[in-house]
Amino acid sequence: MEAQRITLALDDHSGGFETTPDRVRLADLARFSDDVQIFLRGETREIDTQSLEVAVRKGSLAIQTAPIPMAPQLFADLQALLKGELLDGVDAKRKEVMERWQKAARQTRGLAYRISAPFMQRPVVVNADSDYRGDDADQWVQVERYIRGEIQDLGGSTKANAHVRLPDGSTLRVTTDKSLLREDKVNRLYKTAMLRVKAEFNVLTRQLRNAQLLEFVEYVDQIDEASLARLTRRGESAWKDVSNPTMWVDELRGGEH
Repeated sequence: MEAQRITLALDDHSGGFETTPDRVRLADLARFSDDVQIFLRGETREIDTQSLEVAVRKGSLAIQTAPIPMAPQLFADLQALLKGELLDGVDAKRKEVMERWQKAARQTRGLAYRISAPFMQRPVVVNADSDYRGDDADQWVQVERYIRGEIQDLGGSTKANAHVRLPDGSTLRVTTDKSLLREDKVNRLYKTAMLRVKAEFNVLTRQLRNAQLLEFVEYVDQIDEASLARLTRRGESAWKDVSNPTMWVDELRGGEH
């Protein structure tokens, strides 16, 4: 496939005038630009949006990228959006943007979004009549979790947050109150830490999002050999009359053997 220019457009008449490059509300421009960057970059950061050049076009307010030579997941997601309005299988970050746009288009009269590219048979249009959504099984619930990972970034001039590299290699962004960081006396940067967080948990994908730091939890990552030996002796004493430990555990769990 040839390099592609992707165009993402904001059609907005909700303010009593047509949004164009010549006249746009600052807050709307900021939100749309952020969404465009998130959509193009995706969860895997397939595209380096920091170096990507764009042009602002009319129609109403459109951001058009320079030719993108290789972005197979982005191109596949755009084709998937043309085929149907169910967002399962679409990159998680792009899905969030589409759901946000769909909600805004339903709530605001005269608001719509369009995505187009030369290889697409027609634009993807998000408006009051479209129904881009995730599967009902893809649900998020509020949870509290203990997570462990390396603190790679900590602080922030406007919004305080921490970027935590988890054992599986992924990075979780955790927001926090500045006072919590100010009162913390431990230098945690580039060190492994245990955190108690409040977050949204996806019961299907088991992902966490919108995490908020509640506290740092002090822990010891070294084994206390004496305590381990003591627990082992207690276990051996308690299980000495059990002839088949595996069968006994299966029976306690209600399993069959």
